[in-house]
Amino acid sequence: MAVLTGPRAAAARVASARTGRAAAGGRGPDAGSATVWLLALAMLGTAVFGGTLAVGSVVAARHRAESAADLAALAAAGRMLLEPDGGCARAAGIAAAQGAGLVSCAVDRSADAVEVVAEAEVRGLPARLPLGPARGRARAGPVRAPVTGAEDVPGGVPSGAAVAS
Repeated sequence: MAVLTGPRAAAARVASARTGRAAAGGRGPDAGSATVWLLALAMLGTAVFGGTLAVGSVVAARHRAESAADLAALAAAGRMLLEPDGGCARAAGIAAAQGAGLVSCAVDRSADAVEVVAEAEVRGLPARLPLGPARGRARAGPVRAPVTGAEDVPGGVPSGAAVAS
């Protein structure tokens, strides 16, 4: 029996190792499972990234609607006693400037308060998604100086104030 040496022997050993693994049921070097796993992982990463972007768009729209409602309610409360509509026209203008639409503006003159609801569209998502607009609600009243009871004290000095004698 002749013993092979040199490059011919190395080639024979590699060939027998390949055929031995394939015959024994092992995976060959071109099985392709790593490609399938890599594609599955890439698809999962893309889905997670897309979901994160969608949630971010919805949260941003909600924040935009809430800030528009806050500012609109403050603007209406500041004009509530001066305008016949209670400042709702001013509230609509402020909400529009913030990228939202005014849904409702209710003036409660007995409580000296204005309640505003604003809507902002969710941007950056496909139109096929069944998401409605984000809503924000705010309530505000006019700014008034607090009554300290100065009328009750002779000379107009509030109670508890230091008086120089």
